[in-house]
This record gives sequence, C-alpha cells and structure tokens, in this order.
Amino acid sequence: MNKEKLINNREKRDIQFSPPDISQLEIDMVVNTLRSGWITTGSQVREFEKRLAAFVDADDCACLSSQTAAAEMVLRLLGIGACSESLDGSYGSSDDEVITCAYTYTATASVVLHTGAKLVLVDCVKDGCEIDYDAIEAAITPNTKAVIPIDLGGVPCDYDRIFEIVKSKSQLFRPANKLQAAIGRVAVIADSAHALGAITTVGGKAEKIGSVADFSNFSFHAVKNLTTAEGGAVTWRTVSGISNEDIHKHIRLYSLHGQDKDSFEKNVLGSWEYDIVGAWYKCNMTDVMASMGLAQLERYPGLLLRRREIIEKYDAAFEPAGIRVLKHFSPDKTSSGHLYLTGIPGSDREYANKVMHKLAERGIATNVHYKPLPMHTAYKKLGFRIEDFPNAYDYFKNEISLPLHTRLSDEDVEYIIDVYLSIVKQ
Repeated sequence: MNKEKLINNREKRDIQFSPPDISQLEIDMVVNTLRSGWITTGSQVREFEKRLAAFVDADDCACLSSQTAAAEMVLRLLGIGACSESLDGSYGSSDDEVITCAYTYTATASVVLHTGAKLVLVDCVKDGCEIDYDAIEAAITPNTKAVIPIDLGGVPCDYDRIFEIVKSKSQLFRPANKLQAAIGRVAVIADSAHALGAITTVGGKAEKIGSVADFSNFSFHAVKNLTTAEGGAVTWRTVSGISNEDIHKHIRLYSLHGQDKDSFEKNVLGSWEYDIVGAWYKCNMTDVMASMGLAQLERYPGLLLRRREIIEKYDAAFEPAGIRVLKHFSPDKTSSGHLYLTGIPGSDREYANKVMHKLAERGIATNVHYKPLPMHTAYKKLGFRIEDFPNAYDYFKNEISLPLHTRLSDEDVEYIIDVYLSIVKQ
C-alpha cells in the first residue's frame, strides 16, 4: 500500500482551526475574580496593564474591550478625523488622511472611517502580504496624520523603513494639536493584533513589538495567541512633553462614557459623585477578562515556544514541496507565530477552495487571511477597486491558512502535513 492510500485510510481527525488554550490556572483566576464581588473594571485590569507594559517593554498600557476599540481610541486621542476630540480638546478634520494596507481585516481600516478621516489604502509588496513601503512613501501628503502598518500573522513589519519614511516626510507634516506637534511627524500606529511577543530589529537592536511604534494595538480575541475571550490593549512610547498619565487617563475617559470616575473609584464610601467630561464611548475591559489574561500571560512564553515548534515542522515539510509559506523567523525578526499562511503557486481561488474542502473532509479546519478590503462591498462603495491592488489579489487568490495553535499534538501536525501534501499532489 503506497503512502497516499495509507493517508486516506488513516483515522480521520477533528482538528479545529484556532481553539483557545485554557488551563486550570485561567479557570482558577477567573473563579477567584467572580468570588471577589468585583467583576468589572478594577484592580485586575490595572495589574494586567502593568504586566503587559513590562512584557513588551512599553512605557505604558491601557486595556480595552478589543483591538478595534484600542485603535479607534488612539486615532481619537491624536485628534485625527472630524469626529475626534484630541487630548487637548481640539477636533480633527475630514481632510485628515490615514494610510494602511489593502491586505488586512476590516478592523484595521474601519476605525479610520469611524473618526471621520479619509482612508488611504496602498498595496502590499509583490509576492508577500506586508505593506508596500514605497507605496507608503508615495501616498504621504500634507494631510497625512498616521500610517497603520500590520504585523500580519505575527510577523513584524520593517519599522526601520517606516520610521525612515515618516521622518523624511516631516517637512510636509502639519500638526493640528498638541500631541501631533509633540510627535512632530506622521504617527506610526501599529496594528499588532497578531503580534504579542514578536521581536524585531530596529536601529540594529532587538526590540519587542509594543515598544517600537508610537502606539501599538493588540487583540485578545478568542482566536488569538493570548486570549481574554474578547479584549485588547494599546501600548505606547513616551511622547516628549506629554505625560503618560495624561494619555492613560484620557483613554480611560474615552472607554467609560467620559466619566471621570470608574465604578471602582465611585465604590469608595462617600465618593459617588462624578462628572461627564466628554460625550464619549463604552469600551472598557472587565476584571473577569483581565484575570484570564493574567493567567495567559504567565503561561505565554511556553505557548510561544510551542507555536515555533509547529511552524518549524510545517516549514520543513512545505518549503521543499514548493508551497509558499509566510516566513516567521529570520536573523532580524522573531514572529509571535499567530497564523500559518500558505499558497499553492500557479493556482487560483477556485483550486484553493477545493483544497480547503478536501481538508475539511479529512477533519482539518482551515481559513483564508485575508480577502483584500477592496473586494468587500463596504469598500467598493467607497470607490476602492481590487484592480488597483494587484499584489494583494495575487497573494489572496491561492492563500490557505492552516491550523496553528497550542492544542495541536505532534500527531495532529504530522496528520495535517501528510493530508495537505497528499491533496496538493493529487
């Protein structure tokens, strides 16, 4: 019996795409919080913020309900867009522009539209899914206020190149408020939803994602490496002349309707009275979520190591077979290993979908990351055309994301490899 028949006759497995890795530690910490009598924003959130900032070497951190909320609050903090009231109380303009890549999930771009700013999409690099740096440079105008690079799959962008670009264009920059003026150039707001624990080389020195960009936004959604079920965080570098305390306080106000005391502070005897200083938003993290995050963070170094082991097994099997893979590790980059993106050269979306269907028949759940934004109805309505983003389409047209999570056994990984290669060879 040849190997293909052996694979087909092997007992079918049930392999989910990205289930959460929850241990007894998470359960115990959540139960302790539930029993404490305090389950909304409080001491657990503050502790999680403190430990996250330390983990990524950031100067400060604020936890919110999602990465999307974090990204939007940062844009508003910076006073970008006509609907944004900045740190100093001034409003942005509908002429404000924010540049990001067409190859991403909608959350990266939709927050720009929420603020009333103009969304500027650029293509990704040829034969890759990271943002085209030359296209960033060409797209910057006097109206550009921020660029949002995406650490897709957990692989850091080239931040040396990004900072070189925004600094070289600083003569075009027109600050509209105190925080923008303090930064003194186009702000770099990283979509690091996938990249907690990733490391890159900046200026010849290894730096953790979360301490590289001006602001970095992380996701703790159920499918992410570190989960709080839902949730997110923003970390940032100190801006000269602006106190981290003021930034943190303002983000906290944004997340709690503009109320100047949270429930924890109001709970102190005789401290019920509060003020609403802005008609703002509701996107706070709860102590229940944070307690899960604290347990996950304690286990996280081991989870990252396991992800790397799986990626290395995949790479060793797929690269020699001619399958395109997202390169997670190099001398100057260490990925968080969030997604394993593959592509079958010379094939199209129809063929890739058939492969995904056959993988599903063998019990292997897969996904696609991503359908480029200009292919979605909402972005077509804004005038974007996929024909203007050929590299994004070429990467998408045969992309298949394989399971990559810490609940996979070595036997699961071997099974995925054998079944995938067998289907492609057929």
